[in-house]
Amino acid sequence: MTGNRTFTMIKPDAVGAGNIGNILQKIEQAGFRIAALKLLWLTEDKAGSFYAVHRERPFYGELVKYMSSGPVVAAILEKANAVQDFRKLIGATDPVKAEAGTIRKLYAKSIQENAVHGSDSDANAKIEGDFFFSVLEQF
Repeated sequence: MTGNRTFTMIKPDAVGAGNIGNILQKIEQAGFRIAALKLLWLTEDKAGSFYAVHRERPFYGELVKYMSSGPVVAAILEKANAVQDFRKLIGATDPVKAEAGTIRKLYAKSIQENAVHGSDSDANAKIEGDFFFSVLEQF
């Protein structure tokens, strides 16, 4: 059974480029309800904890440094079939390969600076959302 919540994070490149409003507008126009939202700046320690699943990967250090390089916007989104629908909305990790009209095609700079994070499963959506938001912050 698919869940009705997913997690996203607008990454430092998209925040720095002034695309928070544009990205949130595309999300809402795609039928997602924002259930939690905050602007924050991750420390390297917090970014490392969030991406701990990638600790053994060669890109981990660069990822942590990048994700702690500027403010991010974290959000929990709600919609039927949320994870799959959001992954389709954001597009491929490589913006060159992303479909026209997707968030990454419109706002990503590169594979690393790819504008947004999107959960890859219902289980990870719950874990990731709970990493950033207490129960009192989720509506």
